Amino acid sequence: MRRKSKKIRVGKLYIGGNAPITVQSMTTTDTTDVDATVKQIQELEDVGCEIIRVSAPTIEAAKALKGIKKSISIPLVADIHFDYRIALEAAKYADKLRINPGNIGDEEKIKLVVNAAKEHGIPIRVGVNLGSLEKDLFEKYGYTSEAMVESALRHVKILEKLDFYNTIVSLKASDVPRMVEAYRLFAKKTDYPLHLGVTEAGSKFPGTIKNSIGMGILLSEGIGDTIRVSLSDDPKEEIKAGKQILRALGLRKDGVEITSCPTCARANIDVIKIVEEIENKTEKIKKPMHVAIMGCAVNGPGECRKADIGIVGGVNNTNLLYKNGEIIGKVPKEKIVESLLGEIKAINSD
Repeated sequence: MRRKSKKIRVGKLYIGGNAPITVQSMTTTDTTDVDATVKQIQELEDVGCEIIRVSAPTIEAAKALKGIKKSISIPLVADIHFDYRIALEAAKYADKLRINPGNIGDEEKIKLVVNAAKEHGIPIRVGVNLGSLEKDLFEKYGYTSEAMVESALRHVKILEKLDFYNTIVSLKASDVPRMVEAYRLFAKKTDYPLHLGVTEAGSKFPGTIKNSIGMGILLSEGIGDTIRVSLSDDPKEEIKAGKQILRALGLRKDGVEITSCPTCARANIDVIKIVEEIENKTEKIKKPMHVAIMGCAVNGPGECRKADIGIVGGVNNTNLLYKNGEIIGKVPKEKIVESLLGEIKAINSD
């Protein structure tokens, strides 16, 4: 059962309610370099990014959003801290603002930002990070989930006081247990949509594991409406990991899903190399399909019969190619990748 949350529009998409869980990332380019930023966003969109966030630390960066927005086709989120004037400029072009009302300034400045969001019909994401808690909350609670929840509620109440409810909330920590508990606690208190993430999670391997565990726990409990896998790596890796997390939980069916064996002495083909090639060459495909790449006849035939396309490594180079659960031919080792890609292309073009 998915947690009931408000449904909020972000550009052409929705977050919350019964809307699909979306995968987000953030650019690493200088936002004022419009061409470089657009190029990176388009590359991210090619591998499945559905919402993109850019940092706007200056007025010049906020003004650059206009040119960026014109050249991309996915919703654009402006990330702003401290200076309300930047938020006012960004609101003209962005599909969502990521701010913390409490660090924007006094009530009059916050009101100006909220009015701009109302005028342009865009939501605000309140983003709480464990590493940047307000001083009084840290002194009261320390680095705890309770402190994060109170911080988020404090920011939300500032917006509600100004009659603004078009809000999305995130409560991110760099360790999984506190992140999970913070989202659980907050989810019980409001119906605002939740943006999930383990922040400062590290490089690709440990960061993916942290995010998979944290998000996996929450999503399996029905908590979460949009996700970002934060990694110290190419942002494309964030998208790939996010999509895999959703697929593993049965929350997404798009793209090429590969079943492959871990390999052992029985393997008659180089499963690792074949899987890597197929993954790299099919990452832009959005049509759902299931591919099985199996090294031998122990589990191979059963897995391939469940898949749209499959290969089972056989002795003496008698590798069997499957399609729709049936054997359609034998393929030599040097032709396996070519044959699989040909069948994938055929399905994708149907």
